[in-house]
Amino acid sequence: MDLKEIQNLIKFVAKSGASEVKLETGDVKITIRTGSDEKETTVVQQVPMGGQVQPQMPVQPQAPAPAAAPQESAAPAKEEAKPAEDDSKYVTVKSPIIGTFYRKPSPDKPVFAEVGDAIKEGDVLCVIEAMKLFNEIESEVSGKIVKVLVDDSSPVEFDQPLFLVDPS
Repeated sequence: MDLKEIQNLIKFVAKSGASEVKLETGDVKITIRTGSDEKETTVVQQVPMGGQVQPQMPVQPQAPAPAAAPQESAAPAKEEAKPAEDDSKYVTVKSPIIGTFYRKPSPDKPVFAEVGDAIKEGDVLCVIEAMKLFNEIESEVSGKIVKVLVDDSSPVEFDQPLFLVDPS
């Protein structure tokens, strides 16, 4: 089972409203849990030929979000050396569509928002290209950009975290 199939499965489970789904195919075991107050967790286990299960490896941790939308993310987990103890006070700006993320309106222009910039509600933070259309993504909160979570010119999925904003 490849990453795309796992991502599609996560989206399907989140939309279905199921709280937990377990799938076992051959040597891969997947458990997807969703919930309104808890983080979404996807666990993939490889079962070796001997039949013993290796330690569980989280594939897609989801940062807590203030929105009450279903929790889902298609970005593979990157190495996180520090725990997200202080990320809970930040607002996560997520992608409303699937497409290609751009920080600039065009290659010769400056970026919309840098880390440390003060933003207000309605400010354009980035554009996402979908089917040759460039969609401006506006901030829904006022505050300061703390972190840009996606590299420029990278593909993004629906509901993928893009920015962390400190609303204070």
